[in-house]
Amino acid sequence: MKRLMKLLVLSLVAMGAATGCNEKQDKQPAVSKPKLVKAASVVVVPDSVKGKWKAVKVAVADKNAKQQQVYTIEIGAEFKLPASDITVQVENFLPHFVMEGTTLTSQSNELVNPAAQLSIREGGQEIYRGWLFSLYPTTHAFQHPQYGFTLVDYLSAS
Repeated sequence: MKRLMKLLVLSLVAMGAATGCNEKQDKQPAVSKPKLVKAASVVVVPDSVKGKWKAVKVAVADKNAKQQQVYTIEIGAEFKLPASDITVQVENFLPHFVMEGTTLTSQSNELVNPAAQLSIREGGQEIYRGWLFSLYPTTHAFQHPQYGFTLVDYLSAS
């Protein structure tokens, strides 16, 4: 019987020590996980594409007026949307858009996956910087309360 009591006491002490260890572990400060930093994308326009495209056509839908107008905007140029405080600049056009790691480029000068990089400002503040894809108009589509933007055509330089 004494032996059984000793085993019971030792078991309780061991359980208490184990519980105490767990409590100490719970009180330890949590180790923070490293934060992932998104690498910046780089746009590379290949020599086979440079200077080959003059402009893009962007359809702008006015959701309030339920109207759509197509505007031709030269690559590198800014365009002020009539009757608004919005300015659209076409920064780049890639006829065969591909993403290779953090590099955005064109695999060829063929119209395989046409994409235009835009910067949109409202009241002088940039509200969007991204891409419009003619084959996939809803991919990464810019959301504005009044206007919708879609890449609909492209004009070659020749």
